[in-house]
Parts: sequence; C-alpha cells; structure tokens
Amino acid sequence: MAASLQKPLSIIISILVLFLHLVAAEIEVSEADALLKWKSTLDNQSQSFLYSWNSSNSCDSWFGLHCNPAGSVTNISLRDTGLKGTLQSFSFSSFPNLIRFNISNNSFYGKLPEAIGNLTKLDVLDISVNEISGPIPDEIGMLRYLMYVDISNTFLNGSIPATIGNLTQLPILYIHLCLISGSIPEEIGLMKSATQIDLSTNSLTGSIPTSIGNLTNLSLLHLNQNQLSGSIPQEIGKLSSTLTEIAFSYNNLTGPLPSSLGNLTNLTALYLSNNSFTGSIQVIGKLTKLTTLFLEFNQFAGPLPLEMNNFTSLQLLVIYANRFTGPLPDDICIGGSLIALGVNHNNFTGPIPRSLRNCSTLGRARLEANQLSGNISESFGVNSGLRYLDLSGNRLYGELSWKWENFGNLATLILSDNNISGKIPAGIGNATQLQSLHLSSNLFTGEIPKELGKLKLLELSLDDNKLSGSIPDEIGMLSEVTILNLAGNNLSGAIPEKLGDCTKLLFLNLSKNRFSESIPFEIGNIDSLESLDLSYNLLSEKIPQQLGNLQRLEALNLSHNSLTGSIPGSFDTLESLTAVDISYNELEGPIPRIRAFQQAPLTSLQNNRNLCGNHTNLQPCVSPTNTEPGRKDRKTELILIIVSVLCSLVLVLVLISGFFFLHRRNKSRKAISTESEEAHVIDINPIWSDDRDLQYQKIVEATEDFDSKYCIGVGGYGIVYKAVLSEDRVVAVKKLHELQNGEELTDMKEFKGEISVLMNIRHRNIVKLYGYCSHPKNSFLLYEFIERGSLRNVLSDEKGAIELDWFKRINVVKGIANALSYMHHDCSPPIIHRDISSNNVLLDSEFEAHVSDFGTARLLMPDESNWTSFAGTFGYTAPELAYTMVVNEKCDVYSFGVITLEIIMGKHPADLISSLMSTSSLPLADDEHTLFKDVIDHRLPFPENKAGEGVAYVAQLALACLSTNPQSRPSMRQVSSYLSDSWIPLSKPFSEIKLEELFGL
Repeated sequence: MAASLQKPLSIIISILVLFLHLVAAEIEVSEADALLKWKSTLDNQSQSFLYSWNSSNSCDSWFGLHCNPAGSVTNISLRDTGLKGTLQSFSFSSFPNLIRFNISNNSFYGKLPEAIGNLTKLDVLDISVNEISGPIPDEIGMLRYLMYVDISNTFLNGSIPATIGNLTQLPILYIHLCLISGSIPEEIGLMKSATQIDLSTNSLTGSIPTSIGNLTNLSLLHLNQNQLSGSIPQEIGKLSSTLTEIAFSYNNLTGPLPSSLGNLTNLTALYLSNNSFTGSIQVIGKLTKLTTLFLEFNQFAGPLPLEMNNFTSLQLLVIYANRFTGPLPDDICIGGSLIALGVNHNNFTGPIPRSLRNCSTLGRARLEANQLSGNISESFGVNSGLRYLDLSGNRLYGELSWKWENFGNLATLILSDNNISGKIPAGIGNATQLQSLHLSSNLFTGEIPKELGKLKLLELSLDDNKLSGSIPDEIGMLSEVTILNLAGNNLSGAIPEKLGDCTKLLFLNLSKNRFSESIPFEIGNIDSLESLDLSYNLLSEKIPQQLGNLQRLEALNLSHNSLTGSIPGSFDTLESLTAVDISYNELEGPIPRIRAFQQAPLTSLQNNRNLCGNHTNLQPCVSPTNTEPGRKDRKTELILIIVSVLCSLVLVLVLISGFFFLHRRNKSRKAISTESEEAHVIDINPIWSDDRDLQYQKIVEATEDFDSKYCIGVGGYGIVYKAVLSEDRVVAVKKLHELQNGEELTDMKEFKGEISVLMNIRHRNIVKLYGYCSHPKNSFLLYEFIERGSLRNVLSDEKGAIELDWFKRINVVKGIANALSYMHHDCSPPIIHRDISSNNVLLDSEFEAHVSDFGTARLLMPDESNWTSFAGTFGYTAPELAYTMVVNEKCDVYSFGVITLEIIMGKHPADLISSLMSTSSLPLADDEHTLFKDVIDHRLPFPENKAGEGVAYVAQLALACLSTNPQSRPSMRQVSSYLSDSWIPLSKPFSEIKLEELFGL
C-alpha cells in the first residue's frame, strides 16, 4: 500500500513546489513593480544611483534590499545614500513581509503617508535626518511589532498621536529635533516595554504625564529642550530599578524636586538645567551612583547635601547660576573621577575644598562669582590634568606661590577680581601650555615678569592692579597674543617698540598709566589691530603716520595725553574706524575725512589747540589765500550786501506768486488730479555717497528696469540683481518685492532694519551698503558685489568646493568670526545678526568671507527685554530660541558653530548635531569609535601637518559653540582671538583623532 501511495504523493509535492514558485514569482514581480514605480518618482540623480533596480535582476541583487527565501522583500536599507523624493508613491501595501525600513540621512520630503500602517510585520522604522513634514499619522499605532522607531531630525509637526500607546512591545522611541507640539499623551504609559524614550528638542507643552511611572523598564528618558511646565511627578520614583538617565533641561518646569527622586538609586546622569526649580537638593544626596549632575540656571537654594562627599563616581558636576549657599563639600573629588566642576555664580562661602588640591583627574574648574575665601597659595597643589581654572570674583587673598611646574597642562587661568597681592611670580613661565592669563583687578605689585615672554599666550590681562616699572621687551616675544590689557596700573617709561612684533594683536589697552615719550611707530605694523587705547598717559610729540596703516582698526582712544601737531593724513584711509577719542591733547589742523571723525561727538574732539574740518561743532578749515588782514572783513561785508538784496527780491517774488496762486487755484486742482499719475516722483535717498554711478536712473538702466536676466538670487523679502555700472564698477541690488494696489510694504521692517544696521558699521568681513532707495514701486538696497556668491553655492558645487581648500576654509571661518566679534563687542549697542547661515555668507574672488543679509538683525539694547519673534534659518538657529524667544549674542555663536562644521564637512552637519543633542555622560560617547577624518569633506585631499592641526582646532571651537547651554558657549571675541594661524600641535596623528577627543584637544 505504501508503494501505491508513493507516486500520487510525489505528484502532489511537485504540484505544491510549483505553486510556491509561482506565488514567489508573483510576489517578486508585484514588489519589483512597486519599487520601480517609486524609483521613477525620485529625482534623476537618485534614479541613476539605484541603477541596479531593474526588471532583469532578482531581488537580492538590488541595492539596499534583502529578501526571504520566497523572494519577498524583508529589508529596505537606503540610509546615507543622498536620495531625494517623497514617500507618496511608495506602495506600502505591496510589502506584507517587510521587517526593516531605513531611509535615514537622505533628502526625502513631503508627508509620512497613513499607508505606513500596512507594514504590520515591521520591527525597525528609521526615517530620521530627512525633510519629511506633516503630522505623525495615527496609523503608526498599527505597527504592533515595532522594536525600534527613529523619526528624529525631521520637519514632522503636530502632536504625538495617542495611538502611540498601542506599541506595547516597542523598546526604543526617538522623536527628537522635530517640530512636534502639544502635550505628551497619557497613553505613553502603556508602552511598558520601553527602555529608551527621547522626545527632546521639540515644542511640547503641558506637564510630564503621571503615567510615566508605569514604564518600569525605562532606562533613559529625554524630554529636554521643550516647553514643558509644572513639576516633576512623584510617580517618577516608581522607576527605581531601571532608570539611569534623566534629561529635563531647557523647559519651564517649576517647584521643588519630588522626594521620590531619591528612590532612583541606579541613576547615573541627571540633567535639570535651565528651568525654574526651587528649594533644596537634599534628595539628590541619595543618588550615590551619579556620574553626571547638571542643575545650572535654576533657583535652587540652601547648602549642598553632605552626602555628596560620598559620590565616589562623580565625573561632571555643573550647578552654577543658582542660589546655593554654605561651603562646598570637602571631599568632592574623593572618588578620583571628577573631570569638570562648575559651581560658579552662586553664594558659596568658605575655602576651596581640600580634595581639589591634588585632584589629578580634574580638567576644568569654574568657581568664579561666589564668596569663597582663604589663602590662594594653599588652594591647589599637584593638578597635572587641569586645563581650565577660573576663580575670579571671590574673596581670595595671599600670593601666587604655587609650584608652577605642577600645572603643565594649564591653558586658561582666570583670577580676576580678588584680593591677591604680592608680585606676579617669575615661575609662571613654567606653565608652558598657558594661553589665557587674566589677573586683573587684584593687588599685584612690582614689575611685569619678563618670563611671560616664554609662554604661548593668546590673552594677557593684568589691568587694574598696582604694577610698576616698564613693560619688558620680552612681551614682544608673544607673537600669538591677541588681547593685551595693562590698563590702570603705575607703569611708566616708554612704550616698547617691541610691541610691534605682536603682529596678531586685536586688542591693545595701555590706558591709565604713566607712559611718556612718543607713540612708537612700530605699532603701525600690527595689521590685525582692531582696538587701540593709549588714553590717560603722558605721551607727547606727534601721532606717527604709520598708525594710518591699521586698516582693521575700529576703536581708537588717544585722549588725555600731550600729543601735538596735526592728525596724520594717512588716517583718511581708516575706513573701518567707528569710534574715536582724541580729546584733551594739543592737536591742531584738519580732522580726517572719514565718518568716525566727522560724526564723532564733541566730547571726543574737545580740548585741543585748533581742530577744524567737516564737523558740526568745528570751524571749517580756512584756505591760506583767504586769511590776509583786511581781506576777510571786506569779504564779510560783500556777503552781507548780497544777502540783503537777495532777501528783498525773494519777498517781492513771494507776494507776486501768492496773487497768481490764488487766481489759478481752481484751474490747478483739475490739472493736478489728471496729471498726478504722470507726476509720480521717485523718492530717492542715496546715503554715504554722492557718486553719480549710484543714482537711481543708472541702476534702472543697468538692470534694464530689473529684467530677470540680471537676477542672481532670490531672498526672503527681495530679489538680488547684478548691475554693471561701468567697466570697473559692479554693484548688487536687492530689490524688494513689488506691491500690488497700494498695499502696505510688508517687508519694510526688514528693509529698514537692514539699513539701520549697515549704515553705521564698516568691517572688511561685512558686506558694504552703498546706498538705498525707498519708494512703494522700487525700493532697493545697493551693496558691493561679491563675486563668488554664497558659501552654500560654493560648497555644493564640486569645482568650487575643491578650490576652497583647507586653508581657505579656515580663513573663511576666521572672517565670519571677526565679523560677529565686531558686531557683538565693538558696536554700541551690540548687533545680533539672528540669521547666520551658509546662504548669508558671501565669498569674494579671494575666498574672503563677507557676512550679509541683515534684514532680521537686532540691536541689543541694555534696558530692554530683547524678546523677539522667531527669525533665522532652520538648522542654524540656537535651540533655546524655540521656547525662550530671547535674543542675545549666544544665538549667533550657536549658528557660527553650525556653519563652521558645515565648512569642514562640506555639508550641513545635521546628523552630527543630532548626536551632540544626546546628553550622555560624555559628549559623543556613543561614537567613541568614529574617527574625525571620516566626517570631514572627502572631496579635498586629506589635511596634513598645519592644515590638519588647523582643521582639528577649528572643529573643537565649533563644538564648543554648539553647547546646549548658551552661557557655556564662548563669546565671539574669544573665538576670534583663538583663531590663530599657529595651532596647538596634535598629540596624535590626525587620522587617529576620535570625535569625542575634539572636546579635549
């Protein structure tokens, strides 16, 4: 019988196999057709990239696809491939067996279709780092087998759907750096398998739901950088066995910390910065496993918990800008793990903790702006790892009798505003890595030690002390110094000629001393100098004409000296000069023919011998031929006679005109009404120049009445044209969009804003405004023409990007930094750009950077709130603007960090910034095996030697500018001063530098 059944059974099996093959073939054809149809909707470059997708190949040979044995697609992985298109034509229903769908880090745009709910077997969904917009569809709750969801760094908006609670098996949910608003749904508490939830950097409102306490498997919870309010719910204490990391920073949370927080005994990282928490932090004393604690910018008060002496694993403690009182824990470094300590801007009293004396792991310590006391000579011992130390603004006394050889890595030392006395020790020359030394506002006496000349200082501030003697010639050895401030001492003698060797100086202040003799002409060799203050000294003789070589000089103060003679004619070329004071000298003759002098207040020119020139408070300079005795009186009499006759004639003409006017008034009314349209006069208001090339009619002729063929760009509120006025004269014309039917000029605010900002500034790295025309029909701005256009266009063009080599890119970064430093620190009031992006930085023929587009710029008024509506370009704006709307210079610093990384990487650094937003215990900890060389622009040759050092150093500065805490970002003056041509030698080859090491180079 078995034999009789064998043949029919084999036939059945053969038929079944054939059926399965037919089904597999049908599935493959169906899925292949769906993929080919979707491919056809992508842009041409994307289609060529997916060349392996064709009907002649099997599924597994198609790029980015994996199939099961039946030939059905199970995995679509197209991350980092540069694809561009939408998901609207993707047939989700054609892929019933799809398990993984990853299209991250591309240029997909448009909405996330509701049809995604058809992927019922999906366990991985990653669409992060794209331009996908619209709401998160409710249908996402149908994907019940999901194990990983990342929809971060997109333009998704709307609220988080309540259906998210259906994802009861989902461990990992990332929805950070989007435009999500509304409240966190209570249903999130149903996701009982969740281990990591990151909803940071959105616009979420409302309170933290109490249902969060149901997530008993949760280890990481990031809700930072939103607009959440209310207090932390007590229910968070239910997560005691699993939760290791909490990030609630940058919200509007209030109230005291819940007592249940002390139950989280496995917590290693707690981020509560930039909220409005009040009360004490005694409950934190129970969190003995903490490695990272950030509480800055709150209203916490009272003493620190005594139990913090037992925090043996503590690495990062940042609690500044609160109201803490009492002493700091003595054994704060007892565990030997402390890397960074930030307790500044509180009310701590008592001595510096004894455990810091020999804390070898400590790299950064900020204790400034407290009421700490004690003898500074006993505060530190062997701190070989210390790189940054700020003790300013305390009550420390004593002398600097440290063993300086124990501070071999110290780069920044700030001891200003204390009561430290004695001499500045010569042994400070043994701190060979010192770059910034600030000892101002103390009681130091004696001479400036010549040993300072052995250091590689970038900043030296010794102002407001009791130093005496002369400046040692060795100061001239500081070839890299950018800031030198010796003001307010008892220094005497001549200003040394050797200062002319400090060719990188940006800021030189020797005011309020007793320097005598003449100003050394060698100072005119410091091409980089932007601010020079020699006021309140005993300087005499003439101003050296070489000072006219300082083409970058923006502020000059020579007041309260005994300078004689005339102001050198070479000063006529100081076009960057914006602030000047030459009062209380013995100067005479004409003032320079530049705006800084001609528009200077009288107080800046007064008490001199006989100044003259084009100034409202000065007499015009009289030609020698008109100064003969008697001739002046005859000329005056003749003028009076002529004026009298003219006045009589004018009176007669007025009476006659009045008669005829009354006679013809009725007839004139009709004529006026019919001719008003023809008599539409253009109101042209050129400023700063009466150059005939810049007249209205010539602009219209050069652009053929703003013909589109002269268009070189379109901005938010206008179109930019290229106008060739003559063979060697080209300007850029930004013309506002035309108005219809007399409607109001909606962009007039930006138009006026750009004029008001640019008309008062001159800087080589800021685009020059030549003039403007304001009229409802044709309103435009006239700029210098920048040949290569925007930085973004250069970087996106293959040829332009290659021509923009590493040294040129570093120079572009310097130019942007110099422009922002000038705007923030040398303009009064300071100017905040608010829209620094690669579109708004122009490059000239020499690849020099010029910051442009000041339509959204703001003047930072000291007595105003400086609140603002949102302005800027997405991807460049500082994260705090999403909820504070308070504009300050730190917003521009953040944008500078983004654009600097873009210059290094050759593209917008969205994915890298996304990883920076992760608030793990150490920056970029998850990328510890990622090498820096893998993220730079590979279109250029590998940077070697000095280029490699420069690129690494610039990247380090950029990362510092991207700190999520605005107060932790450096100022643009600091950034500008640090950008020197001579970089710190790398401790290892460039090719071996890891990303996280850029935080500690």
